[in-house]
Amino acid sequence: MARSSLTIEQVLTLLEETPKRFAAATRGLTEAQLHTAPARGEWSANEVLAHVRACADVRGEPIKTILAEKHPTFRAVNPRTWIKETDYLDLEFRRSFRAFAKQRAELLALLQPLPRRAWSRGATVTVWGAALERTVLFYADWVARHERPHVKQIEHIAKVVLSD
Repeated sequence: MARSSLTIEQVLTLLEETPKRFAAATRGLTEAQLHTAPARGEWSANEVLAHVRACADVRGEPIKTILAEKHPTFRAVNPRTWIKETDYLDLEFRRSFRAFAKQRAELLALLQPLPRRAWSRGATVTVWGAALERTVLFYADWVARHERPHVKQIEHIAKVVLSD
């Protein structure tokens, strides 16, 4: 069953809110606190940020490709595979966050002026051997939806590590 997508306005709002909420939640935390998991088996704020960055990379880049080329074909990249190719987990939180915020600002600068019809531009994407049709809105919606629980996760982590 296909899920209904968010509206363009909702997507843009959520994409804009994520860095703001991450910044607000982590303001005042030390580097040690940002690398501390609230409980065994849970992620630290730094690990959440690394994951969100990897997802933003592999789901944001296709947007640029779709807008730059006429109906491109490419292979999907798994963020769990991609994160192993990065140093995101090892970076100092503030440095990593600045890179994330810059990347998000660039994505928003690309998406905000798009005419409505451009959001339906598509690509053929190979995912686990299947060829699927994906659009700019699909990828932007995916990023925005995926980040919502991670925003809450960062806010929770911040409260727990501050109270310790």
